[in-house]
Amino acid sequence: MQRNRMHPVPKLALFALPFALALSAPLAFAQGAAGDDPAKADASASEQPVTDGWITTKVKADLLVTEETKGLDINVSTQNGVVTLAGRLDSQAQVDKATAIARAIKGVKSVDATTLTVKPRG
Repeated sequence: MQRNRMHPVPKLALFALPFALALSAPLAFAQGAAGDDPAKADASASEQPVTDGWITTKVKADLLVTEETKGLDINVSTQNGVVTLAGRLDSQAQVDKATAIARAIKGVKSVDATTLTVKPRG
């Protein structure tokens, strides 16, 4: 006669399971709060208001983490959704990349990069 033996649960699983559940709980709550309607889920995905200050901060942050741009050399301001970029960069490619990054931010109506110039070669 064969006895049923339970296999011991690996110690790693004992620690990983509560951690995984703790991380997934906020996600499940967020999905449940939006309901099953995808349109509502998109609308409630971010409760962050899109203000000029928020846009400026987001543009500056994205410029700082992008290697192709020199975020520290670019001044960013926003008024009524219009982002103004100012500063001097090493190449036109950097100017173009910074402008594209600003345009991609939610709430940006237009980007004025006329004062974002290329340093003269010397």
